[in-house]
Amino acid sequence: MRITVFGATGGIGRQIVGQALAAGSEVTAVVRDPDRLPKELDRGALHGVVRLDDTAAVRAAVAGRDAVFSGLGARGRKADGVAERLTGRIVSAMEAEGVRRLLVVSAVPVGPEPADDPLIDRLARRAIGAVLADLYADLARMEAMLAAGATDWTAVRPPKLTDGPRTGVYRRVVGGTPRSSRSISRADAAHAMLAMADDPATVRQGVGIAY
Repeated sequence: MRITVFGATGGIGRQIVGQALAAGSEVTAVVRDPDRLPKELDRGALHGVVRLDDTAAVRAAVAGRDAVFSGLGARGRKADGVAERLTGRIVSAMEAEGVRRLLVVSAVPVGPEPADDPLIDRLARRAIGAVLADLYADLARMEAMLAAGATDWTAVRPPKLTDGPRTGVYRRVVGGTPRSSRSISRADAAHAMLAMADDPATVRQGVGIAY
């Protein structure tokens, strides 16, 4: 598979890159700062490394790709519209090159609340949502932009992310949210995104994932 990964220096992005390379995929990394690529990553194994602010290079980086992945988002509680804005750049490049498959990282609070969620989980989710309201509003606008466009997108919605190992064992709900969604490792979030790349059931859907 030929893929391009935006946000390849981030927690989920670097996991996508590493797992895809291990599976034999051709990977192009798009980053804000190439110097922040992990030292343990063999740059020679990458098809290319492109700066996010180089519009022409970004367009070339998505050309002919089987799928494009994005782990881009805010680095703190203040989003400033970064997910919506940067995802818009990705979509513009993809549309210009006729590339359709896009998988992005969103978050569980953007999806629907499970009807059978325990009260303690509902209260916790709402409390977190209040603290990170700006971040989740940005992600919601990003998803709305994707829904209004023509790409074959999937918004993957993890809960709290950890630095645990990849297990390959987690729950997912297409169009919904797993009950009692509390955490998942970045490694398993990346695993889930890669697995969804050629899954037609996830196209133009939000997908909740959690242990």
